[in-house]
Amino acid sequence: MSRNPANREQFRPDDHDSDHFLLTTVVGSYPKPKWLNRARDHFEDDDHPFGDSEWEEATDDACRVITHEHERAGLDTVVDGEMRREEMVEFFAERIDGYEFNGPVKVWGHNYFDKPSVVEDVEYDDPWLVDEFAFTDEVATRPVKVPITGPYTLANWAFNESYEDDEALAYDLADLVNTEIEKLVEAGARYIQIDEPALATTPDDHAIVGECLERIVSDIDEDVRIGLHVCYGDYSRVYPEINDYPIDEFDVELCNDDYEQIETFADGEFAPDLALGVVDAHVAEVESVKEIKENIKQGLKVVPPEKLTVSPDCGLKLLPREAAYGKMENLVQAAREVEQELDAGTIEVPAFEDAAPADD
Repeated sequence: MSRNPANREQFRPDDHDSDHFLLTTVVGSYPKPKWLNRARDHFEDDDHPFGDSEWEEATDDACRVITHEHERAGLDTVVDGEMRREEMVEFFAERIDGYEFNGPVKVWGHNYFDKPSVVEDVEYDDPWLVDEFAFTDEVATRPVKVPITGPYTLANWAFNESYEDDEALAYDLADLVNTEIEKLVEAGARYIQIDEPALATTPDDHAIVGECLERIVSDIDEDVRIGLHVCYGDYSRVYPEINDYPIDEFDVELCNDDYEQIETFADGEFAPDLALGVVDAHVAEVESVKEIKENIKQGLKVVPPEKLTVSPDCGLKLLPREAAYGKMENLVQAAREVEQELDAGTIEVPAFEDAAPADD
């Protein structure tokens, strides 16, 4: 069940020259400027005079820089690179009543995650992202997408010490996410991305995620675009079930395995728009425009052009910043060239020959 994929047209730039429109975006995270990491070290040092106001100024500046970097690359929708965030669960757990932190947990190698515990029923207090969005929206000249960690992942990646099971916890968290999205929409947000990486590791719970999404979109206007990003996994274990999710866009990570799973979705029944990763977020080598164009064409096996969004596979925060920018710049150039070739009829789209461009 697709909510309203036509809402993607609001993100077409006024000066867009092609009849076809491939929406270009990023998943969320982006490499932080080196000076911001040094500023964080000072801020977290109790003996250093670098205080709250200095840290706020530093993060504001970083958000400006990265938002403008996204715009300079030519992206149709931008994110601030999550400059105010460190880890996708910790950030929200710190803002939700009912969570507490007890120290880092080793997850792999020498990497640690400050895994929180849910010690009492979760409750909504102050907004989580409204100020962040409002700041970026004022800075940006293009539409701003808001990534938010989904309730299933917020439940699954925490110790549950309060609820009967993680399902009940996820549903309560979904209600809180719904409240937050309502406030974001009131502030002007039109594009929300729900991040559920835990679904890729526990795909048998797709029905729980579906119910969470039903709660999340309750009373949210269909003109607001809702995307779902799921990191790499065995997508055959959640498809075709995701066709029943109340989303506009399903964002998948397929570039890093050379699109071995693209046929999973190429049954002609894929319901939402497809947001396809066309550059690999795990390698620093910048793909050529020619290579990315071939990757974009993989998406045309699943959906017609007017239902295709192109983005990196996942967040880019672990890459060198110059590599991340190069990937975005080439991604946009490749999308614009594919649009022109679609207009000229030089790209064959066998399954969707009769599909008209979205603005016809």
